[in-house]
Amino acid sequence: MYRRSNDPRKARRRYLISSAAALAGILSATGTAAAAPEGPDVSSWQHPGGSGINWFAVRGAGHHFAMVKATEGLSYVNPHFVPDSLTMRAAGIARGTYHFARPALPPEPQAIFYSTMVLGQNGPLDMPAVLDLEDSGGLAPAALIDWTHRYLNTVEALTGRPPIIYTGVNFWKTAMADSNEFTRYPLWIADYRGNDRPEVPGGWPTWTFWQYTDSGSIPGIPAATDMNVYSGAQGDLGTFARIPFSGSG
Repeated sequence: MYRRSNDPRKARRRYLISSAAALAGILSATGTAAAAPEGPDVSSWQHPGGSGINWFAVRGAGHHFAMVKATEGLSYVNPHFVPDSLTMRAAGIARGTYHFARPALPPEPQAIFYSTMVLGQNGPLDMPAVLDLEDSGGLAPAALIDWTHRYLNTVEALTGRPPIIYTGVNFWKTAMADSNEFTRYPLWIADYRGNDRPEVPGGWPTWTFWQYTDSGSIPGIPAATDMNVYSGAQGDLGTFARIPFSGSG
C-alpha cells in the first residue's frame, strides 16, 4: 500500500513482515511490554464479496481501536462505512475515520464532504479525523502543501479537533518536500521495512500511529488487513480515543 484508494487499477503493494519481527519492532519502538495498543485499518478491501467484519471477534482478539475508510475525493463513500462504524461502537472499539485525498480536486469541498459523512466523530469511542495523503494529484510540493493546510484547517474548524495525518515516508519526503509545517498534527506513518521503529519525516518529534504491515490477519476480518500500533504520543489511548472506562479489559 499504502492504503487502498477506490481506484481498482491501483495495485496493492505487499511487504510481508514476520510476526516475530513485527512484535520486536513494536516493543522496541514503544518501550513497553505487551501494553502497546494495536488495531487494524479497513476499507472495502476487507469485505471480499461484500462479506462483513465481525467486530466483536476483533475486539475479542484484543484490539481496542480501528481505522475505517469513510470517503474519497468528492463523491465516493465506502459502502461499508456505516455498518462498520455502528458495529465497532457496539463492540466497544474506538473508531478513527479517514478521507482518501484527491488533491487534483479542491480541498475545502472534500473536507466538507468528509466531515458531513462522519457526523458524530466527536462522541465516545471517536478519535480525531484522519487525512490519508498519498496522492499528489499532480501538484508541485508548494501547491500540495497549501492544499493540505487548507484541507486540515477546514476539517479542524468543522470537527473541533486537530486531524491526524496519514502518509508514507517517501511520499512526504518527495511530494511534500519533507515539509516541517505540520508537526502540530499527530502523525500516522506507513513504514513496512521491518525496522525496530518507523522513520519519521517532516520534522515531527515522534509518531503517533505506525502502520507496520498491510498483510496482517485478525479474527473476524475475512481478508488481509493493515496493522497499526499506537505509541502513546498523545497520552493514554483511552483519553485520546474517548474510550469509556478505558482501564477495563
